[in-house]
Amino acid sequence: MVLALLLDAVFVVAFAATGRASHDSDILSGLWQTSWPFLAALLVGWLAVRGWRAPAAPVRTGLGVAAVTVAGGMLLRAASGQGTALPFVIVATLTVFTLLIGWRAVARALAALRARRSLSRRAGSRA
Repeated sequence: MVLALLLDAVFVVAFAATGRASHDSDILSGLWQTSWPFLAALLVGWLAVRGWRAPAAPVRTGLGVAAVTVAGGMLLRAASGQGTALPFVIVATLTVFTLLIGWRAVARALAALRARRSLSRRAGSRA
């Protein structure tokens, strides 16, 4: 559970760092300012969907956490005087959804592949 939450946080910070870098901003000096609204919303998202129950579930956890992270992050940005221009909202939504649901989908696919291989090995050893 902790690993999944940390991975989500790493992806949120990476999203913020990439955004700052794409606008020729000093990445490190403003990284906290850009990241904190989304990190705070990420924690709220985890609580709202009870992410600890199925931390790697793409739909049950990933979809809800991503939605709260984007919506809450935008609300906190607006409340703190940061920009919420429509192009930014669109890019942030697509990026955060892709990252927070994507790693979970990849993890699920890898787990299914491992399970199939394990089953094949067991079946092969019986023959």
